Amino acid sequence: MTIFDGLTLIGGLCLFLFGMDIMGKALERRAGNQLQSLLGKLTTNKIAGLLTGLGVTSVIQSSSATTVMVVGFVNSGMMTLRQAINVIMGANIGTTVTAWILSLSGIEGDSVFMQLLKPMSFTPVLALIGIVMYMFSKNSKKNDTGMILLGFAVLMFGMDIMTGAVSGLADHEGFQSLFILFKNPILGVVVGAVLTAIIQSSSASVGILQALAVTGQVSFGAAIPIIMGQNIGTCITAILSSFGTNKNAKRAALVHLSFNVIGTIVWLTVFCIVKAVAPPLILDTAATQAGIAVAHSAFNIGCTTLLLPMSSLLEKLAYILVPETETPDEIVELDERLLETPVFALERCHSLVLEMADYAVCALKSGLDCLNSYSEEQAKKVRELEDKTDHYEDVISSYLVKLSTHQITDKESTESAKLLKLMGDFERIGDHAVNLVESAEEMAAKGYRFSDVATVELAKLVDAVNEIVDLAMKAFVNNDMMAANTVEPLEEIVDSMKEQMRTNHILRLQQGECSIELGFVWSDLLTNLERVSDHCSNIAGCVIEADLQDMDIHRSLKAMKLDSKYYRETYQMYTEKYLKKN
Repeated sequence: MTIFDGLTLIGGLCLFLFGMDIMGKALERRAGNQLQSLLGKLTTNKIAGLLTGLGVTSVIQSSSATTVMVVGFVNSGMMTLRQAINVIMGANIGTTVTAWILSLSGIEGDSVFMQLLKPMSFTPVLALIGIVMYMFSKNSKKNDTGMILLGFAVLMFGMDIMTGAVSGLADHEGFQSLFILFKNPILGVVVGAVLTAIIQSSSASVGILQALAVTGQVSFGAAIPIIMGQNIGTCITAILSSFGTNKNAKRAALVHLSFNVIGTIVWLTVFCIVKAVAPPLILDTAATQAGIAVAHSAFNIGCTTLLLPMSSLLEKLAYILVPETETPDEIVELDERLLETPVFALERCHSLVLEMADYAVCALKSGLDCLNSYSEEQAKKVRELEDKTDHYEDVISSYLVKLSTHQITDKESTESAKLLKLMGDFERIGDHAVNLVESAEEMAAKGYRFSDVATVELAKLVDAVNEIVDLAMKAFVNNDMMAANTVEPLEEIVDSMKEQMRTNHILRLQQGECSIELGFVWSDLLTNLERVSDHCSNIAGCVIEADLQDMDIHRSLKAMKLDSKYYRETYQMYTEKYLKKN
């Protein structure tokens, strides 16, 4: 093997790793909805968690990436440690898919059918289709599909280049001696672990081993311990990712390491005993690419079969390694590790916006209660809730801005814009709740009381605002289009009620039934309540527009008012309910 063969090997390895990386990221983006549905299946059920980990890793082709996501989930409270253990085990099986794909390059046969199965026969066609889709399509899904095909093509070309570069090592005495040395199981495990830790991908290191297998010098006896070590080496990514996380996230990373170390120790012991007592002939047989894929799958399935029933013991071991302390864990609301998987990052943001909405609505309803019976405790509660909505807006908006710097799909971009708009409206509802409390405080401090007629009018407006807030929340939380379409006619009624109540107030003022000072408070209350209904209209409109994949809210609402029979009927119903005197 000359220096030029060495350079060719390095070039092939670079193409191989690059192809694997871009294919995995494109698969991740393209399978966004499927990943989101898989996330919804995360339960304490062992099999469900196992299948989730297997499915996600099969899609993104990296157990390291899945485990890093799991660390992020645990760190941000999206997943418990017990759920994480099952997903991690499934990820170890899912990562074996790559080895089976790479084993296609080792297909032999002279028939046309066998030739067509070889990747180098169909990879150029895939590359051509991929580049056309990537360069000439404006659809993000087609772009990602093109990137998947290009990534696969680059990966297989890299594999082919590596295979060709190392083929000259078949008769090299130094190389033969090296793999004779690797027949020492302990050394094989160490080499596999170190190589995988350096490139941070067990799939890639298995691919390298498969490329070396074409020399005929890699026996199964040498390959199997290396494969075991590769599973330990891949844990380095999750361990590094756990730095700076809370204790549960550190435990999740250690579970990944413990699972692979314990599995390796057990099966390596079995391997050594079998080798010493009655070594099968296959151990001295030259490993094939397909054989390495089989060994890789068998080892990972064996580890999972062994340790899945004992997952609770792995959890206890994690608590021993990272014990509880008196200082509670800091809550990480949004983990930046999830930014690498936008669909999960958006899911987490959506959950937090739901929490923010609950705080805003709770603040508003408490503020409305203060108008009837003011208390300092209630006022303090409203201000605390409003502070929380401000905090959520700062945290989530900053996170979504960071997410926008990553490559996201059109649908994810629409969802991000929707959340940013909704947050602004929920935050303003919290502000109006505080404004209502300030008006209640002023009335309580100065002993102001509205007239009986004004009190009845205000109670009716408060009922309408309570109803429109409930409709807006239902529309957002359940993505309920019926509730969303009901908001706008009610918002028009609230506007009309406000104007009517202002007119009535002026008449009372002229007749001496109301003071000018109390009139200022009345005006502030009407303004704040009407603006709450405006924000509810924005929220409902945003839900409608997101469903239509068009974020021009005002255009859609205008069209609905002009064309919708439902709008007219609902408007008439609310007119009867709130505007006409009983």
